[in-house]
Amino acid sequence: MPDDKIEIENINKPGKSERVDRAKYRAMRKALLAALPDEAPGLTVPDAKEALLPLLPDNLFPQGATAGWWLKAVQLDLEAKGVIKRAPRKPVHLYRLTAS
Repeated sequence: MPDDKIEIENINKPGKSERVDRAKYRAMRKALLAALPDEAPGLTVPDAKEALLPLLPDNLFPQGATAGWWLKAVQLDLEAKGVIKRAPRKPVHLYRLTAS
């Protein structure tokens, strides 16, 4: 069933997209947007991961399995779509631009 996949973008590779599991993408997107503040400087990626882990459904991410990969995939997709942004500081800090 092709509807179980969703196409995502990568801000680092414009014009290239990848098809990934729709349920895991949506769950991670929802958790990441809930965890991130809507003001810079936002959270570091490790802090964002710590904040969103309890928000992930255990049936898709048992004990947080593969959460790091999915966090990065969703982060790069949402950056490409202009939903989240990196603050101009090191290490990477992320924050929400919109509540979408």
